[in-house]
Amino acid sequence: MDRAHLEKQLATHVGADAIPGLTWYVRDGDQVLTGALGHRDLEATARIDTDEVFRIASMTKPVTAALALMLVADGAVGLTDPVDAHLPELADRRVLRHPHAEIDDTVPADRPITLADLLTNTSGWGMDFTDFSPTPLDAAWAARGIVAGPPAPAGVLSTEAWLTAAADLPLRHQPGERWLYNTPSLVTGLFIERVTGSRLGEVMAERIFEPLGMTDTGFWIPPQTQRRFGACFGAGTDVYDPADGQWAAIPPREGGDAGLVSTVSDYGRFADLIRAGGAVGDRQLIPRELVRAMTTNQLRDHVLARGGPDPDGTGWGYGCEVRTTRAPSGLAAGAYGWNGGLGSRWFTDPARDRTGILLTNRMWSSPQIPPVFSEFEAIVMAG
Repeated sequence: MDRAHLEKQLATHVGADAIPGLTWYVRDGDQVLTGALGHRDLEATARIDTDEVFRIASMTKPVTAALALMLVADGAVGLTDPVDAHLPELADRRVLRHPHAEIDDTVPADRPITLADLLTNTSGWGMDFTDFSPTPLDAAWAARGIVAGPPAPAGVLSTEAWLTAAADLPLRHQPGERWLYNTPSLVTGLFIERVTGSRLGEVMAERIFEPLGMTDTGFWIPPQTQRRFGACFGAGTDVYDPADGQWAAIPPREGGDAGLVSTVSDYGRFADLIRAGGAVGDRQLIPRELVRAMTTNQLRDHVLARGGPDPDGTGWGYGCEVRTTRAPSGLAAGAYGWNGGLGSRWFTDPARDRTGILLTNRMWSSPQIPPVFSEFEAIVMAG
């Protein structure tokens, strides 16, 4: 890969009016390159280095899924087990007759929600990427203090409070029948806490971060890391979250959907774990067959036809997007990864043995991938 060409092209997207600062990571076989451009402030006084810590938002989801698969490997849970054995608040679900029905216009669920439903985003709850119009169910969620939107960890409900608030709300669709985003990953985090009897962050640290040496990854910013952590910017000069904002203290609940902060090198270690089939050195942290399932599309054709993560040739494995056709960038069918709406993207293409990670401090303005990420992907795959 031509490092100079990559940085020259990325630099066209960096600046106070564009992306204030970013870091990048590329693995091409055995070669790993990292870099940094820009600043953590709009005044361009604090230059970013490659060890900058960023909010990675929904790139948390694959990490949560990997942890759940470790519990499957332990024999603590099964992929097809109903989750209500550990989350009794979710037993005996009702389902709306149609997505825009009143919340008391329901039928019984055909079957319980399983762990596989959570990991494939087909539990029946979540955001429908094909229909963002408000519904009575959305209003009911909001009335209970659960509002869809960018991650804001300081204001989340605790595990027990969230489950109490959601206990009497119907599903939007029958389990297994529709790809619906985000809420399943949140519930996976709650499920892990119930299975292990520990907070999600503690289990992630023990089972993933410490074995991989991910020393800068977690659910809040400790004092010794604050000098490498800046604001997250919205549109223009808007600050979505200041450096001493939502991530400055331990949250009421660690969000398995979107709560992590990390660096490109740390997340590269996680990407390497998945690339290596769940192994790090001579330790097999996740069985190879479960990693293969995680990175293989698990959505049936009729579910994909109703709407998935992207209409342009993608499905969903366990906690991550999987390409089902070749992408314009050159990513092959079988490539996998995911994005973070606060300004991040990860992809791995096993066919070319290439990985790209791009972390920025400018949040996305829509579900559409911003040009800098598409260009980064194309350069990595063309090099």
